[in-house]
Amino acid sequence: MKEIIEYLNKNHKYISTMESCTGGYLASSITNVSGSSLVFKFSAVTYSNEFKIKMGVDKEVINKYSVYSMECANEMARAISKFTDANYGVGVTGKINDKDPNNNYGDDSTIYLSIYDKDKNQYQEKIIKALNKERIDNKELINQEFIKLFREKIINK
Repeated sequence: MKEIIEYLNKNHKYISTMESCTGGYLASSITNVSGSSLVFKFSAVTYSNEFKIKMGVDKEVINKYSVYSMECANEMARAISKFTDANYGVGVTGKINDKDPNNNYGDDSTIYLSIYDKDKNQYQEKIIKALNKERIDNKELINQEFIKLFREKIINK
């Protein structure tokens, strides 16, 4: 994560996150790095559909594709970037080996990760399969996949 913070700072770029299943784990990982306050604008944990929509996710995307989709992760990433005027918005949604009685569809072990690049109007996407382990282990897996995706597609293009 330190490499990402240094890259953002050096390039005068900002990042914000909208997380669901990770519950703020990415934001916490970002803010664990010294200097993150120079590049990290905001984070929203939006467990419910209601608050995804209040934060700018298009209700029709949720209705058509569900909250457990790459389309929703992309909407989350774009919405948080727009809301905070950050160069990069990160959206994470999915299920970590859990059933959701409020959204009774989708695979129970698939996570959707999206990084929106506002300057290029472009998404970097990753589908992650949850491990058959504790939630904290899966949150760390998602965090590591975010770092790899950002490194591969944005830093090292």
